[in-house]
This record gives sequence, structure tokens and C-alpha cells, in this order.
Amino acid sequence: MLPHSHEFFMQYALREAHNAYEKDEVPVGAVIVINNKIIARAHNQVELLKDPTAHAEILAITSACNAIGAKYLPGATLYVTVEPCLMCCGAAYWSKIGGIVYGTGDDKNGYKHITQDQWPFHPKTTLTNGVLEHECAQLMKDFFRAKRR
Repeated sequence: MLPHSHEFFMQYALREAHNAYEKDEVPVGAVIVINNKIIARAHNQVELLKDPTAHAEILAITSACNAIGAKYLPGATLYVTVEPCLMCCGAAYWSKIGGIVYGTGDDKNGYKHITQDQWPFHPKTTLTNGVLEHECAQLMKDFFRAKRR
């Protein structure tokens, strides 16, 4: 089977973000892929669970670890619609995830805002950004614009 593109898997993460939006959660979605197959998917559930750690990335990492029966994900790629926050970077670090692909940056809460030039991920983790950036950013803009009305 031919490998799917980053855009292909980011579309699934965007679907998760839309699910969050519909539930009045900050619209961040994530999927985790191993061997060209989605093994976990999640969206923010902070409001539903009343848990500030219930970010899409953390929920997806937990689901992926349960799916494969292991605490490390070196062969996995996390697709997430928004740049991970520092907490989610920590979860990615400890899971030893192989790759992270995100859509849009987060100048206020993203890891780059805090760490600047420091690498917050596992040393072997690869990073790709800007995948479906416009679509990911627009969903966030729409959500917060509606909140300000």
C-alpha cells in the first residue's frame, strides 16, 4: 500500500477538530498513525471532562498506547491541527513519538512561544508544520470569533 500524504491524515485530524467545535470545545483534533493506518483519534474534551489536561494530543497518545499495548510510540506520527502546547510536548516527549505534524501555529499557547529555540520533543522526533495551515487556522478563528459575539 502506498503511503498517504500528510494532507490526507491532517484531514482526519480536522474532522476531529470539527467534532470539538460542535461540542463547544476549542477545536483541536489529532490522529496517530502507524504504518499508514490511523490507530487513534481524539479531540479536545477539556470542557466535557472538566480536565485541563484533556487536550486532543494527550487523549490520542493515551488511546494509541492502549491500542498497541505499549508506552512508547517511536514508529508513530501524531497529526494535530494546532501547534502543541508545552504540556502536550511533554506527553509527546515521554511517549517517544516518532513524528509530529501540525497545521497552524499558536502564538499565544504553542510550545514555540515558551521554549523559543529549545527542542521540547524527544531527540529522535521529527517535526513538520504548516500542513493544511489555512483550514486549521480558519477553524480556530471561526470558533473564537463566535465566542466574542
